[in-house]
Parts: sequence; structure tokens; C-alpha cells
Amino acid sequence: MMRIGLTGGIGSGKSTVAGMFAELGVPIYNSDTAARRLMEEKPALRAEITALLGPRSYQGGSLNRTYIASRVFSDPELLQALNALVHPAVASDFNAWSQVQRAPYVLQEAAILFENGGYRKLDRMILVTAPEKERVRRVASRDETTAAEIRKRMQHQWPEQEKIPLADYVIPNVDLDQTRKTVTRIHRELLDLSGPADPA
Repeated sequence: MMRIGLTGGIGSGKSTVAGMFAELGVPIYNSDTAARRLMEEKPALRAEITALLGPRSYQGGSLNRTYIASRVFSDPELLQALNALVHPAVASDFNAWSQVQRAPYVLQEAAILFENGGYRKLDRMILVTAPEKERVRRVASRDETTAAEIRKRMQHQWPEQEKIPLADYVIPNVDLDQTRKTVTRIHRELLDLSGPADPA
């Protein structure tokens, strides 16, 4: 079974693309969702995050995402320290998850697979792209935040021109019909590369 990375900058539409692969029967591991779950469920990780960011990191037993975002997205060193705690936990969880899947290939959806070096542990990389203006528009509509805040978050991710040479496949995500055609083509190529599904 092949393990494929699916990444893209904020607002590129990687979750939309992941949904298209899921419709084709591909198991999807969403790293952001997993990270939130692990940050709430793993006592040791909770303790490390609280030590790093303070007791306001959790509110009523739940992750205080607004507070954490306000701290780390204005402090690159703090963001790096948080990622150093969370990313190994996500990597371990993904490994355990992928071992029980029975499919020709699985997708790991994550925003910064290139930036954190996670792509080196995967068999192929898919990059989703979109014009910056469109990405800002999408995120502003989705998160009800300002363009300035969105661009601040973008600064913590590599620009697309740095990621494109590292990607095995690039999916420009502007026209959904064309995106779906590209997803279908890549899916067929990956099926040919990966061979039959692992036996149950």
C-alpha cells in the first residue's frame, strides 16, 4: 500500500480535493482533525501544551483554539515549539491508522507536509494550488476573518513556487469540474503504481 501526501496552502481547497478522492474510495487521514483530537485526548500532550502556552490552552476541558491561534500565529518561535510537540504525535497516529487500512493507497491531508519534512516519509506528494487572491477570498468567507490576518497565517507556509518542484502531482483548484478530472486522472495513475489492495 502506498502512502500519499495531499497538501496545499491555506484556502487552496485541499479539503475539497480530499473529498473528491474519498468519493473514489480512497481512505483519507485529515492531519488537522487528528491533531485536535490528540491535543484533547492525550494527557501527556495536554500537559506539554499547557506548560508551553499556559492554562488558558484548555477551557472547560476542551482545546481553546482561539487562544492558541492568537498566541502562536503572532510568534513564529512559539508556533515552531507547538508543532514540535504535535507533529510527532500526529505522525505516530497516522502510521497506526495506515497500517489497518486495506486499500491500494491512502492519503494524508496536511497543510505543511513540505515545511515540516513529513513529505520525505511518503511515497508521492500531491499539491493543490490556487491564486492567492482566491485563497484569501475563500478563507475570509469561511472563517469570517480579515485579509490581513489570513496573509499573516500564509507567511508561516512556503509559497507555492517553492513547493511545486517537490510535488509529484499539482492540482490547480479554480474550476471544480477541471479539478475533478485531474483528481480522477491522478487516482488512476496511483492505482496503477500501487497495485492491488492489501488483503484483509
